[in-house]
Amino acid sequence: MARKCYITGKAGLSGNSRSFSMNASKKKWKANLQKVRIIDEDGQVKRVYVSTRALKSGLVKRA
Repeated sequence: MARKCYITGKAGLSGNSRSFSMNASKKKWKANLQKVRIIDEDGQVKRVYVSTRALKSGLVKRA
């Protein structure tokens, strides 16, 4: 299962890390995801990954 926000779809990004001499090495920026229990639209309790932005803004109903 890929680490992706259940609500917003936010996931990690990839790109290059550049040193002072402009050498490129691969780098990943991971999304700040938390595994939480939520109540979905069907009223069932699920354990999913949710971004902290979605938790903070109240987009999620916690179980």
